[in-house]
Amino acid sequence: MNRCWWCEGDPIYEAYHDEVWGKPEHDDRNLFKMLVLEHFQSGLSWITILRKEDHFQRAFADWDPAVIAAFGEEDIARLLQDAGIIRNRKKIEAAINNAQICLEIVKEEGSLDRYFWSFAPKDRPVPKGGFTRGTLPNMIEDARVMSKALKKRGFKFTGPMVCMSFMQAVGMINDHVKGCDLCIY
Repeated sequence: MNRCWWCEGDPIYEAYHDEVWGKPEHDDRNLFKMLVLEHFQSGLSWITILRKEDHFQRAFADWDPAVIAAFGEEDIARLLQDAGIIRNRKKIEAAINNAQICLEIVKEEGSLDRYFWSFAPKDRPVPKGGFTRGTLPNMIEDARVMSKALKKRGFKFTGPMVCMSFMQAVGMINDHVKGCDLCIY
């Protein structure tokens, strides 16, 4: 299989590329999971997160926002001792905070899917034949808009780069490059 350059040679990266990245995701729990994993990735490599994904799933209640939203100090202390995840207090607290806000969004909007996908680009210009490694933008305005809206709601660790990565991961944008079998352009 022809793949994007960034995943070649690592079976975990290749599986993520082939099965997850850039494929439209509409399940609320998976959207929440990807947002949390993206914010835990801040300052780290994505492969670090992928290698710990199973540990994260166990530590964070199978990505149930209602359970995570109720985490307290005992849970934070437990997570800070869990070597299977990224043990950063601010990121752990952000996951709890963001779960609480996600529950509010579901009450207001009906689903995370409806809310998050409202930020997907409506008419994104793509070069004929698709992007190349050299022309793939590392940021789009839609990610900045999403970040600003999430921060206004009180989300933590949802800067423009986290939102851009989230959009790519959940298929709001398809940034598979020209020559990759999963490129749609």
